[in-house]
Formats: sequence, C-alpha cells, structure tokens
Amino acid sequence: MISRSDKATQTLTNSERECHQSNRQQHLGNLTIVGAGIVGLAAAIELQREGFNVTVIDKEGAGTGASKGNAGHFATEQVFPLADATMLPKLPGMLMDPLGPFRIQPQYFLKALPWFMRFLQNMLPSRRSKNSRAIKVLNQDAIAAMKSLASFCGCEDLLVMNGSLLVFEGTPIEEVEKEYQAYADADIEVQLFSGEQVRALEPSLSQHITNGLYFTQVGHTSDPYRLCQAFEAKFRALGGNLIIEEVVEVYTSETSSNIQLQMKSGISKNTDRLVIAAGAWSKPIAKQLGYSIPLETERGYHLMMPQKSCLSRPVASYNRKFIVTPMSDGTRLAGTVEFGGLQAPLVDARADCLFPHAKALLPDLFAIASASDGIRWMGFRPSLPDSLPILGRSQKQANVFFSFGHQHLGLTWSANTAKLLRQEVLGEQTTIDLGPYRIDRFN
Repeated sequence: MISRSDKATQTLTNSERECHQSNRQQHLGNLTIVGAGIVGLAAAIELQREGFNVTVIDKEGAGTGASKGNAGHFATEQVFPLADATMLPKLPGMLMDPLGPFRIQPQYFLKALPWFMRFLQNMLPSRRSKNSRAIKVLNQDAIAAMKSLASFCGCEDLLVMNGSLLVFEGTPIEEVEKEYQAYADADIEVQLFSGEQVRALEPSLSQHITNGLYFTQVGHTSDPYRLCQAFEAKFRALGGNLIIEEVVEVYTSETSSNIQLQMKSGISKNTDRLVIAAGAWSKPIAKQLGYSIPLETERGYHLMMPQKSCLSRPVASYNRKFIVTPMSDGTRLAGTVEFGGLQAPLVDARADCLFPHAKALLPDLFAIASASDGIRWMGFRPSLPDSLPILGRSQKQANVFFSFGHQHLGLTWSANTAKLLRQEVLGEQTTIDLGPYRIDRFN
C-alpha cells in the first residue's frame, strides 16, 4: 500500500519528469500516431512523456472502435493461439452456422480464404508452440504495465484484479482436467473448482455448472471506454494533440526523413516519425509503405444488458464460447467471431444470440429480460493468422513504426506494447526480443 506521503512524492516526481521532458521536446521532434484506440493512446502517452511532440490522428476519435466495445477482460491467461488443430473437425460447421461462435459470411468466403490457409498452416505443432511462447512473453508484463499506466493516468479504479472464471456445464471431468493441465503446464496461475466451489465464489451462477477454472492473476475493467477517455485526457494534459481526420495517403522519401500524411479532407501533415496503430484499418497504410500483410478483420459483437449482475469478475463459458463481464452500467455479453470485412452492416441476430447463453448462466438475473432490452454493438478486431501483433520498426523506413494486429488482446497488451514501442523509437534495447512480431515475418 502507498501512503499519502508516498503518493505526494510520486506525484511530485511525475510532475518534475513531465516538466523535464517538456523541455526536451524540441530535441526529440514531432511524432504522429495513426489510430486512437487503446493501443494508440497508450503509445501516445508513453512517447509524449518521453519528450516527443505527439499528434494522434483518428477518423472517429479516441477509443470509439473495438477499444470501446470489447469484453473488458485483461486476458493474460490466454497464451494459446487461435489456430488449434482440435478445431478442424468442427470448423466447417462453425463457419457456416449463422449464429455459431465462429462464422464467416458466405459472400466473404473467397476473400478470406488466403487468410484461412495461413491460419491452417499455423496449426502445425511447431508453429503453434512458437506462437504460444511469443504470446506468453507479451502477457508476462502486461498487467503490471497496465497498472502503472492506469496509475499515471489517475484511473486505477477502472482496473479490477479479481481474476476470472472459465466454467463448464456437464463437460466430462477428464476433459476439464485436460484443460486445467494445459494452463498449469503453461505456468498460468489457475485453480480447478467443482461446481459448488464456483458458486461459492459467484453465487448467482447456474446450478448446471459442474466445474470451473479460476484464473487468479488476471483482471478486468468496468468500463473500457472510460479507460480510453482517461488515457485521452492524460495525453492532452501532457500537451498531446488529437486530430479527427482519416489518413488516406502516406508519402515517404529516400532523400528526406520527412513523412507526409494526406487526409481525406485534403489537409496534409508533415512529421518526423510515424507510428501505425490503426487496428483493422492498418493494412492499406502498411501496403503504401511496401508491406503486404495477411491481416483480416474479425467482427466482434456484444450485447450490453442494463441489468447489473452480482458478478465480481468475468465469467467465460467453455461450452457456449462467450464471456460475461460485469460493467459499471450493466452486464456485457461478448465473444462471437465473424469474418465479413469492414463494410457489411451489423447483424442483429449475431448480438442477440448471446442472450440465451447468458440467461442459462445467470438465470435469476435475466429471468424476465429479453435480448431487446440490450444495446447491440459490433467492432473490428485486427487479426493475423499467427495470433501475434505487428510491433516494431519498419525495415524499409527507419522513422516508421508499427503497433497493430493485437487481435483479441488489444486491451491486454496495450500498455506493454506501448512501453516496448517507446524503447524501439528511442533506439534502446527492448525489454524483450521483438523478432517474432516484426512486420517482415510474412514476407
């Protein structure tokens, strides 16, 4: 626990550091970040603190995309890539089921096929093991980095460290134990619970739950959008600038270090350094910079119910493939994956199908409720077939950097990748080897 006097000293130290770094801005120059999701905002704070004159450009504003509507789960227990060979027998049915947890829109199948071919290649045991190690490395400092950043931004109350549950309904105990052992072997802090132990922790959960895995060292936020807003406010307080525009062209020169950004409105901006953190919209910008990357868009849905649960932590369902998270203004149901690109409209039924699952887990809470009580939402996750982000310096332009493709772990990794990006931009030795996350790994 930090005493009041310790907090005052900490605040004074931060103030002195900000003043010192403000004086250094003229030496470090201008830096522009494209993308104001949680990943871009976290990077903006780190780099502004360090002394860069940072501008963030986003076509809609801070935290308005996937960062606003995610499940709010800091999921450091998730060390396994999505490409899993055990999915193969189930994949055809899952992809074509209109209300299944993992679906592709029929009209989008051919466009997504090259991504799925790479996805299948990453099911090979050697690749899956390598990718899992790289995920785990990013997870190791993720929550500590988020705690530090939230403290700096004065929003510690938005980070809740009560762990999370993965619950099972009638799953054979041998299968449950296999899941438990997989996490334990990956050095995840996990406990195997009976149904009674699960309900002792969360009394409102269904009597049909027979087992659970309790992940003790993970957390959640009660409002992902408020977290983004707190980050934006701190960034602006540090002197940062946020511009609501859409970047359509990026011009670099072999003879000059200057980078020119052309906006959709016709306005242009010059910058010394550029960070691409535009999530699902990063692919065309990367292509202009000479990189062809297999990034696909996962359309993630949630249904925000007004009923406030008695849950103290996120609860995911092994059988139903979705997650329930207690939020400050209700209960969020999330977890479906749909491939359909950036242009297709929200499908109401994809959000509504979450409600019967939630009612099965929390029968008393939703006894007289219906899906129509909730607010439907759909956002775009930037996903790569190896489940790893693209992070680090461009091999073609020394003053261009990348931080996107965080798939389901953007919230989880945002503060940690911001710290690593800061080290990379400054030319320092990064805390971890960024080799597995380089953009040229696909070429």
